[in-house]
Amino acid sequence: MAMKQHEKEINQAVSKEKNMKDKPVFERPYDRKPQKLLNKVAIITGGDSGIGRAICIAFAREGANVAIVYRKHTEDAEETKKLVEEKGTKALLIESDVSKETNCTDIVEKVLKEWGKIDILVNNAGVQFPQEEVEDISSEQMKQTFEINIFSNFYLVKAALPHLKKGSSIINTASVVAYRGNPLLLDYSSSKGAIVAFTRTLSGMLAEKHIRVNAVAPGPIWTPLIVSTFSKEHQRKFGKKTPMKRPGQPAEVAPAYVFLASEDASYISGQVIHINGGEPVNG
Repeated sequence: MAMKQHEKEINQAVSKEKNMKDKPVFERPYDRKPQKLLNKVAIITGGDSGIGRAICIAFAREGANVAIVYRKHTEDAEETKKLVEEKGTKALLIESDVSKETNCTDIVEKVLKEWGKIDILVNNAGVQFPQEEVEDISSEQMKQTFEINIFSNFYLVKAALPHLKKGSSIINTASVVAYRGNPLLLDYSSSKGAIVAFTRTLSGMLAEKHIRVNAVAPGPIWTPLIVSTFSKEHQRKFGKKTPMKRPGQPAEVAPAYVFLASEDASYISGQVIHINGGEPVNG
C-alpha cells in the first residue's frame, strides 16, 4: 500500500508539471547555436596581452567583433588583432590611457562609429607595482593604481551605459588577492577589492535594465605582467602554492568571460567566478 501511495504521489507531481500554465524552460533555441557571441560587439581593455589577449581570441572564436584597448604596447596589440582576425571576425585597435575619463568617452565613440553598437564591456586593464613596505608605496603609486584598475571601470561604464541594451553584459577583472590580500601588493589588492564591491553594487543598479554585471577573479595566471613586475625568484615560485601546484594560463581564464558574456549566463549577475587553481574562496 505504501509503495502504491508513493507511486501515486510521483504521478501527481509529474501531472502538476504537465499542467503548469507557465512551463519551465529546459532548452532554448540559443543553446544549439555554435557561436555564442555571434555578431556581438565587445570592448576589452588591456586586450593586447595576457588575460586580455586570451579574452579577445575567445570572443572572436564565438563570433564577436572586438575593440582591443591597449596602452603603448602596439606590437603586442597588433599580434592580438591578427589572432582575432584569423578567427574570422573584426578587430579595432584603440591605443588609450583608460585612467582618463575623456579617453574612455572617446573609446566608446570610436567603437560606435565603427560598428554602431556595444553589447559587451570587459574592464580588464590593470597595473601592479610590488612593494615590500607600506612606506615604499608613494601616494602617486596608490593614485595611479586606483585610476587604472578601478576608476577606468567607472568611466567606461558611464560612457557605454547609454548604448547598452537588454541582454548586454559588463564583466570586470578582479583577483584572488581581493579576498586574501598579498603582502607585496597592498594598493593592487585594495583596488581589486573595490572592483568586487563595484561589480556587486552596479549589478543591482542595472538589474531592471536587464544588463548583467559580473566579475572574474583570477588566481596566479602566467602573464607578461608577472614577468615584468616580479623578481626571478618570485617567478620560479609563482603559482606553486595553489592546490594544483602550478600557475594558470590565460587560455584557462578566458572561457569564464565567454560564459558570462553569453546567454548561458542570463540568470547570473553580481557574481564573481574564481579561477585560481583550486583555492577555496568565500564570496
